[in-house]
Amino acid sequence: MEQAQKRDVRRLSLAELEQFFLEKGDKKFRAKQVYDWLWNKTLKNFDDMSNISLSTREMLKAHFAINHIQVDQMHRSQDGTIKNAVKLYDGKIVESVLIPTPKRITACVSSQVGCSLDCNFCATARLKRMRNLNPDEIFDQVVAIKDEATEYFERPLTNIVFMGMGEPLLNYANVMEAIAKITSPDGLGLSPKRITVSTVGVNKMIKKLADDGVKFNLAVSLHSAINETRSRLMPINDTNPVEDLAEALQYWYRMTGRKVTYEYVIWKGINDDHRHAVALANFCKIIPSKVNIIQYNPIDEGEFQQADADKVEMYLEILEGNGIVAKVRRSRGQDIDAACGQLANKHSVV
Repeated sequence: MEQAQKRDVRRLSLAELEQFFLEKGDKKFRAKQVYDWLWNKTLKNFDDMSNISLSTREMLKAHFAINHIQVDQMHRSQDGTIKNAVKLYDGKIVESVLIPTPKRITACVSSQVGCSLDCNFCATARLKRMRNLNPDEIFDQVVAIKDEATEYFERPLTNIVFMGMGEPLLNYANVMEAIAKITSPDGLGLSPKRITVSTVGVNKMIKKLADDGVKFNLAVSLHSAINETRSRLMPINDTNPVEDLAEALQYWYRMTGRKVTYEYVIWKGINDDHRHAVALANFCKIIPSKVNIIQYNPIDEGEFQQADADKVEMYLEILEGNGIVAKVRRSRGQDIDAACGQLANKHSVV
């Protein structure tokens, strides 16, 4: 059986792995040993499973593969940010980012190869969506950054944001399974409170998050609370307009009791006026929320340019005057195209 044709052992649940060993006449507890090596110790090959006999390891290799990611290229920014070009088992490439600050180290991970949402200001949107990432491929991105945090900063990974390539809620099942592994004591054991999933606003899936009782944080890439402007920026607004997004978020808060974070970029001549700032303030009053005003990272010399400082200050004054917590987030990793909206995968894709 060729390696590429073998099933990835990490696609099996613990129960399925137990059934495999029983069918092969082995002990059921072997499954827990293998599971621990795969998810808690994040092992990359069967040969290093030191508490498992050689014959059992050979049997595993005969039936399964471990399609672990490879960090194909790593770039380090002047500000310490690290961008990984991650090669998947089928040769496709995604990008993930380690973002260091004095108080935390954050992993920004991708959930899809490319993206299908066509947001006009985002470099990733210029890539076609090739496929969803599997749970283990998402998990591996986190492990790679966790290891880099230890190696280069001698500090632990503290936070994870699903703000890389792709729309997480359009890869719902795999993202949820990856988060389950990341937060499980049998996996990385990271608190779900340290994880943020960002969406452009897929309303029915926001409601599903609420119904599923998730414990992680929700962020919404908003950028305008006026339909005409938001549709110009983000075509998904045509089918998920601001009014429907508001209703989905009210449902989220009613079911979870948890505030939401709005990610918001202010562009010159597009949403940098008083009308847009007031609309945002009014939208923020729908449920408890906070706003991260994000520095824009140009992807070309086109229509989208960072708003002037006085316009950003005007936004802050209006938001704070309405009792809304708002902060300006300075982008990191711009010199290596690792900042928000810049993950465009400039590497070859097989």
